Amino acid sequence: MSDAHNEQSFIRTPKQLIGVVAGFFLVIVIGIILLVVFVTSDSLEGAGTNSNAPEAIAARMRPVAEEGFTLIDANAPKVLQAGGAVYTAVCAACHATGAAGAPKTGVAADWTARFAQGYDTLVKHAIEGIRAMPAKGGNPDLDNLEVERAVVYMANQSGAKFKEPAAPAAPAAAPAAGTEVAAAPAAVNAATASPVAGTPASATPTAPATSATPAAPAAAAPAAGPAVASADAGKALYNSACIACHGAGIAGAPKLADKANWAPRIQQGNAVLYEHAIKGYQGKAGVMPPKGGSSAPDADVKAAVDFMVASSR
Repeated sequence: MSDAHNEQSFIRTPKQLIGVVAGFFLVIVIGIILLVVFVTSDSLEGAGTNSNAPEAIAARMRPVAEEGFTLIDANAPKVLQAGGAVYTAVCAACHATGAAGAPKTGVAADWTARFAQGYDTLVKHAIEGIRAMPAKGGNPDLDNLEVERAVVYMANQSGAKFKEPAAPAAPAAAPAAGTEVAAAPAAVNAATASPVAGTPASATPTAPATSATPAAPAAAAPAAGPAVASADAGKALYNSACIACHGAGIAGAPKLADKANWAPRIQQGNAVLYEHAIKGYQGKAGVMPPKGGSSAPDADVKAAVDFMVASSR
């Protein structure tokens, strides 16, 4: 019986048993090592370990300041885009590919039936929308004239010969103050000096030249000076851009109305504060992106600095 048992087992000596056990543990150890190397092959860092470093803060703020948003002055006159620009930005998504049944630009057969409807109908459908076509191509911020220009651009690319719509005429300038007031005395003087029909000139009383009411001198136009933004513009810029950091003290920014944090900065003088706000600043005190990440004019940035300084004295 013992001979049969020995023939069936490959472990016949204590040395073989020790070798098998050692090999088993060696395989396990190598497997664990390979697993650890695989898991730690990428450099991992705990979330937030370096989140307050100036470089990390600047990296988080950069997309917002440079790419994420475009700040527009609501009070600035709107510059109307050309038809080609509107087409590229809004209309090409459908009209370049014929998506959703849109007539393809440059394919005359797609536009023939639409040309038959007339220019006014094409513009009306583009502005108000029709079927799968959203109003103004889905961009409600477009001016009606911009949409009209885009329609003309697409139609002319597809065989039409529509005339480019003209821009609206600028409103006439208001008459200068005092013009009407000055004209009235002149009319009175002329009436006084003219003789009445049928009356000898000698019998007509003539007012002396010195008695005429002098015309009010026209107000001299103020000399052109550097643009200075109002306090309201500074407050508006603070609420739209600066508050992101100065409202909560992020990235070392002094919080609005925190007199202790603002005191040493105010001592530097407005010229230094303006320069840091416009050109940006990075140092021990914190990180400040140029113009707070906005595209506001320098005058508005200075006004925002004045607003924060006045609120933090």
